[in-house]
Amino acid sequence: MAPGLIERLRLPYLLKHYPSRVIWAFFVFVNGFITMAILGGVAVASKTPFIFPSLGPTALLLFFNPETRAASPRSTLCGHAIGIVCAYALLRLMGLTAEPPGIQTGVLHAQRVICASLSLVSTGVLMVLLDVWHPPAGATTLIVSLGIIARPYHLLVIELAVALLVFQAVLINRAAGLDYPLWSLKE
Repeated sequence: MAPGLIERLRLPYLLKHYPSRVIWAFFVFVNGFITMAILGGVAVASKTPFIFPSLGPTALLLFFNPETRAASPRSTLCGHAIGIVCAYALLRLMGLTAEPPGIQTGVLHAQRVICASLSLVSTGVLMVLLDVWHPPAGATTLIVSLGIIARPYHLLVIELAVALLVFQAVLINRAAGLDYPLWSLKE
């Protein structure tokens, strides 16, 4: 029986019948654009950092390598949460929560470098120990520990943006015919 139109538009069919690089490039282009447009729209409407640098590599990972452990909803959500918590805890511990970011002042002090270094390695260690490896979360850690986004309310917004991105990835990847997990990959 010949596949119907819907089946022919799904990613597995397209990858079997057309050049895979072109199909993946188109898939990443369309879904990356849709995702950033939605999150950017929410950021503009809410006047909050609903779009931030580490969301880009997360989106690319979720739409180009969706069947990897690092792209699972569990790794994505937990990885970013760990990065946020580690970075903010070290910001508080080092008394940097009220300090402007070095990028704003043009000066990066040793205390900020130590904060960034310790928060990044803490994030990495916890992601390994908890088996939620998600490399873009390291960028989130640096965004927070360097003071670029450091207000507690905005930290919640960051995790909410990641959750919305993951929700979109579940919908889009499953609609495309990929076996994208709802939480984590089957062992």
